[in-house]
Amino acid sequence: MPHLYAVSRLAPDAAIPAWADGEGFVSISRSADELSILCAAERVPQGTQSEAGWCGFSFVGPFAFDETGIAAAVLEPLAAAGIGVFLVSSFDTDHLFVKIENAGRTSEALTAAGHVVAPG
Repeated sequence: MPHLYAVSRLAPDAAIPAWADGEGFVSISRSADELSILCAAERVPQGTQSEAGWCGFSFVGPFAFDETGIAAAVLEPLAAAGIGVFLVSSFDTDHLFVKIENAGRTSEALTAAGHVVAPG
């Protein structure tokens, strides 16, 4: 994915801010504990609780909802390599985010596990 991303945490009852939407991948989820927003880092206002420096990889889908083992096949080699991830699922596929300093190691671990990593 062409952008650097940030994961932000807002209050669970916060309105979805206008800065969340825009170019690039966006994921917004709400739980009883938080409103979580993943978007291009340059859009996140200073002072927002967030962690920047994430880069993204998208799985080539679509995958059926009952198809099993898709995420595990990617996450297992990354766990073995000691790489932390942020995984987001959409209707058709999954999107994997790792810290930018782990991007090269992520590509190497996935390639070694038999996956094809292609530029986005």
